[in-house]
Amino acid sequence: MAAGWLRHLAGDTVEVRSAGSEPADRINPVAVAAMAEVGIDITAGQPRKLDHAAAQASDVIVTMGCGDTCPFFPGTRYEDWPLDDPAGQDLDAVRPIRDAIRTRVERLLAELRPPA
Repeated sequence: MAAGWLRHLAGDTVEVRSAGSEPADRINPVAVAAMAEVGIDITAGQPRKLDHAAAQASDVIVTMGCGDTCPFFPGTRYEDWPLDDPAGQDLDAVRPIRDAIRTRVERLLAELRPPA
């Protein structure tokens, strides 16, 4: 959902990579439905494992509770967003997670983009 929000809000001004420490075999269908409600299609995404090359090439790595399993590179900015895991949740439970992610993505974009 974070990658979907970032692509939606930043357009092509930010390169987005999405990966996880223990990715599922498919995108959570409830997350897909929650994002579709706000007009964002995340069905093209494919869960993948965060590898060292992608992490090392990133300026900012946002984690959501992966702890010590995420690769660490000195000089890379890390942000941990402690959010409820949408896995196994129904749509009513995922909506507030979706909205919290949007707020955090907007805040991050405001920090990354120079003032207009």
